[in-house]
Formats: sequence, structure tokens, C-alpha cells
Amino acid sequence: MHDATDSGPRLQGRRSALLRRLLAVRPVDARELSGAERLKQTLSAWSLMSIGIGATIGTGIFVLTGTVAANQSGPAITLSLLIAAFGSTLAALCYAEFSAFLPVPGSAYSYTYATLGEAVAWFIGWNLLLEYGISASAVAVSWSGYVVNLLAEAHIHLPAALVNAPWQADAAGHLAATGAFLNVPAVLIVAAMSALCYVGIQETAGATNFMVAVKVGVIVIFILAGLKFVSTANWKPYIPPNAGSFGHFGWSGVLQGAAIIFFSYVGFDTASTTALEARNPQRDLPLSILGTLVVSSVLYVAMAAVITGMVSYQKLNVAAPVAVALDAHAALHWLGVFVKVGAIAGMTSVILTSLLGQPRILLAMADDGLLPPVMSRCHPRFKTPHVATAVTGIGAALIAALFPLDVLADLISIGILLAFAVVCIGVLIMRRTRPDAYRPFRVPWAPFTCVLGAIVCLGMTVALSDATWIRLVLWTALGAAIYAFYGYKHSRLRP
Repeated sequence: MHDATDSGPRLQGRRSALLRRLLAVRPVDARELSGAERLKQTLSAWSLMSIGIGATIGTGIFVLTGTVAANQSGPAITLSLLIAAFGSTLAALCYAEFSAFLPVPGSAYSYTYATLGEAVAWFIGWNLLLEYGISASAVAVSWSGYVVNLLAEAHIHLPAALVNAPWQADAAGHLAATGAFLNVPAVLIVAAMSALCYVGIQETAGATNFMVAVKVGVIVIFILAGLKFVSTANWKPYIPPNAGSFGHFGWSGVLQGAAIIFFSYVGFDTASTTALEARNPQRDLPLSILGTLVVSSVLYVAMAAVITGMVSYQKLNVAAPVAVALDAHAALHWLGVFVKVGAIAGMTSVILTSLLGQPRILLAMADDGLLPPVMSRCHPRFKTPHVATAVTGIGAALIAALFPLDVLADLISIGILLAFAVVCIGVLIMRRTRPDAYRPFRVPWAPFTCVLGAIVCLGMTVALSDATWIRLVLWTALGAAIYAFYGYKHSRLRP
């Protein structure tokens, strides 16, 4: 009778203890720079910003600016871009404070661990791993399509069975065989970029700097050359009247366009994953994060304005809207090859930076005991997380080899939005728990900025497809099982 009476309080006590463990934070003071001796501190502010721009400017500027204009916002694509940039700025300010205050690898995962606890940090980190991996694979598939097209123009034709995915989604959304063997170019580019990440951060940064210079140069040339052929008549009406359904032009189209284009601004997260490889992270990371956003925003808005001015937005619902704008003006045909080269350089840099970011999140999670310690091993000569890099590259290559772009596109975006929202909330928590700590950079008007940033990022998730939410549930369930059977028991906080 006595045991039965006590069972209720005991059970409640066990539940309370479990909840405390799940929400236990890794104290900021315990976030020693444990990887500093394993990694090479070589990145300057310019290199960090180049990594951010390399991760940001890719398929979005060459494809999304046209398709969003054609389907959602019309010439007001520039307004959608500005709204998306505003939302991204709110999150970027919070990232800047955290990256200077807590310069460790892992980006949003590490920031969440220090504020909202282990279980929430695992959820964010686990979903960021998929975001980075799928992003690299999806862009590799796009890269393959551009390269195959460019080779075809040079009368070099590759076998269809070796440049397409063996699976595709049918009308019902089910996977069906295509008869192809593997997307070999997609595999090769992932392998090449993984090898570059393996041999050193300095080599990776040098390649990124070169590719960023190429694609930014091509974009600037296109903008300057296209200005002469802009007709203001193509900008009227600036906001086309709504076509009868939400998101199809009108103000709802502008807002939905902002939600879609928002994902083109998130590259600054990659820069924050390289904190331990920066020479002066407390000064340079905030500069690079905000610099990435400013440069990307200016280029995106200028590119969108010129494209919609050169040709009617109604003609831009194609995979290569920039090519449509060029084809409409014979005097600009010479730019075609340069634009394709710029697009390929842009996508290559996105693949490279995605493969750069994921291993450093794996490193941070392994250092915390939530993943096997092998993931935190760093190469004694190259000073890179070589095991995590190899695992990331093999996984991304397999996905790129087997699945088409339309299947992969539905699997990205939600994780980074949730991460942004959590980082915004985390700044407020850290302000309350460590109010007197030195902060090299502080979010201006923090309560308002942080709350609004979290609301905007969470609001963007509403516009995502059902498939994305289903993926979130399934992937999170798998992650929860791994955490329950391994991470929870081996966490460095458990002892």
C-alpha cells in the first residue's frame, strides 16, 4: 500500500528529471574552443564573406527571380526580394551577435544548445544536417543539367542514361523508374568539391573566392549590359491584379513570392559554421554575415529589375529566365555563354559551401557526445574534419546520383527557417541569463528585432508544401530514435 502511494510522486520525479536533462544547456563557459588546435585559423573577413556569398548566390538569382515573377509577383519581384531581405536581416543580426559572443562551429545548433537545451539543439542540428546535404545534392543536379546543355552546344553529347536520375516523381507523387543508370556529372562535381573540402580550408576558401568573383562579375556585366534594353512598359502594372487565388499575383502574390525567395538569402549560416577557422571570429563573423546579406540583396534586386524590364514577366516561367531575356534582344546574344558559365560557377560555389558547412555541424555534435566521436576527428596534416567531410560527400553524391531535382527541392528549407527562429529567440534568452557578458556585437532594439525575426521566420514555414512537413516529421522521428539510443546516453552533460 505504501509503495502504491509513493509510486505517483516517484513517477512524477522521474519525468521531471528526464525533462531537466532534455532541456539542459551547455553552459557558455563550457564552450571552450576545443577544436582550435585541430583546425587551421586562416579565414579573413573577406574569405568569410566570400563563403557566405558563395552559399547565397546560386540557382536563386539565375532561376527563382524569373519563375517567382512569372507565377507570383510579376515586376513586383523586386518588392518580394526586399521583403525577404528584411526578414533575413532580422535573423542575420541575431546570428551576428551569437557568432561574436560564441565563436564555435555548429552555427544554430551550438547557439541553441547554449540557450534552449539539448533536445531542441538536437532537433535543430539534425534538420540542418539534412538541409545542407540535400542542398548540395539538389544544386549538383542543376549543375549537371547546365553542364550537359553547355556541352551539347559544343556538339558533345553524353549518353542520357549517364546524365539523368534513375528515379523520378510521377503525377501521383510516387517514385518511378526512368531507365537511366546514374547522374554521373552530379556525382563527379560532389566528389570534386568534397575532395577540395578534405584537403584544406585555405584551398576551399581560395576556390570559393575565385568562383564568387566569376559569378559576381557575370551578374554585374549582365546588369550593366541589360540596362540599355530595359523598357519601363514591362514594369506595368508593377503589382498585377490577383488572378483569383491566393499567391497568384496581387499583394498575396508579393508575400508568397517573398516566402519562396527567402531561401535564397540563407547562406550566411554557412559562414558561421567556420568560426573556429577564422582569424578573428569575434570581429570578422558579424562583418561577413551582414556583408553577405547586403551584397546579395543588391545583386538580387538589380538582377530582377533588369530581367523584368527586358522582357515581360509572363515569359519568365522557364528553367533559364536569364536566357529568355537575352534571346529577346539579338544584340545581347554574345552574353549567353558568359551567363551559363556564371551560373555554373555560382552553383559550384553553393555545392562547395554546403559540403563545407555540414561536416562542421557534425564536428560540433560529436564534440558534445551526441554523435560518435569519429565524426570529430580532424586530419593531422590538412586540419579539416576529414571523416565528417567524407561521410557528407558520399551521402550527397548518392542522393544526387539517384534523385531528380523536383524530388529534392521539396525536401529543403524548413530546417533553416526553424533554425533562424530559434536563434532569434536564443538571443533574448542569452540577454536574460548572461546580461553582463561582453558582446562584441549587439542586436539593435533586441526585444523587437528578435521577436519580429522569430515571427517572420515561423510565418514563412506556413507557405511550405505538405511534402516538406511530412519530411520534417519523418526525418525528426529518425533523429529522435538516434538521440534516444545514442545521443542522450553519451552526451557530455550526462555525467
